[in-house]
Amino acid sequence: MKRSFVFSIPIMFFLAIAACSMGKGPAADCDPHADSCTKSAGEYVVTLDIMPKPVVHMKELAFDVSFEGKSPEADILVLDLSMPGMDMGKNRVELEKSMDSHYRGTGIIVRCASGKTLWKATLLLSDTLKPAFTFNVRE
Repeated sequence: MKRSFVFSIPIMFFLAIAACSMGKGPAADCDPHADSCTKSAGEYVVTLDIMPKPVVHMKELAFDVSFEGKSPEADILVLDLSMPGMDMGKNRVELEKSMDSHYRGTGIIVRCASGKTLWKATLLLSDTLKPAFTFNVRE
C-alpha cells in the first residue's frame, strides 16, 4: 500500500502540471503593467486597473474597476479571476463601491505549477454582460 502511494505522487504532480498547460486560450488583450485597460460591454465602458505594478503572482493586488458614463446600481460587483483553458479553482474578488462609478477590492493571483502566466479577469455585471480582460502576470 505504501509503495503504491509513493508511486502515485509523481503521477499527481504530472497531472497538476498538465492541467495548467492544457487547452489553447485567447492571447493577452490588456497590459496592466503599463496602464489600465478599457472595454465596452453593452451600455457600459469599463476600465480595470490593477496595483501595484508590475502585476505579479502570489502578492495581494488592488483591483479598481471604474465606469465611464453609465454606472451599475449595485453596491458590490464580482471580478472572476481564471486561467483561459484551465481549471485553477474559484478565485473571485468582491469589489465594493467606493465612490461614484468606482469599485475596489483586493485579491491574489495564484501561480500555475506549469509556469503559464496568462490570466483573465471577468467582471460579472449580469447574466449576459461579462467584460473580460486577458493579460499576462509577471514573475
